[in-house]
Amino acid sequence: MRISDILRAKGAAVVTIRSDDTVRSLVAKLAEHNLGALVVSDDGNTVAGIVSERDVARGLHARPDLLDAPVALVMTADVQTRIPSDSIEDLMVLMTERRIRHVPVVSDGGVLVGIVSIGDVVKNRIGQLEFEKQQLEGYIAGI
Repeated sequence: MRISDILRAKGAAVVTIRSDDTVRSLVAKLAEHNLGALVVSDDGNTVAGIVSERDVARGLHARPDLLDAPVALVMTADVQTRIPSDSIEDLMVLMTERRIRHVPVVSDGGVLVGIVSIGDVVKNRIGQLEFEKQQLEGYIAGI
């Protein structure tokens, strides 16, 4: 299976935030869309970074006035991205080894086309296991 299969099932919509927006507006967007992370993109097409709830929590611990600071202050700029044709297995290895929960998906030209979370990967895997279970039960029952 490929990352494109996950995107096809969940949709390719990505909520982004600009690097010069405030952390306060980031927190509002996270709450509004019930998300754990946002892609940082100043033009809506290219990935400048990624910022998560965890980044905000750690930043607030170090700097109580963080809410009025720019998102660029807490974002991760060295973002691991993948392309739609990459395998889900490789994505799982990346997420596990690097302890990453959200991976932006870009086209070959570097344009943002989606985002995959660890929850999306788990949901996909559960679906695969359920299908295999049904197939085995049908085989055993002679259906």
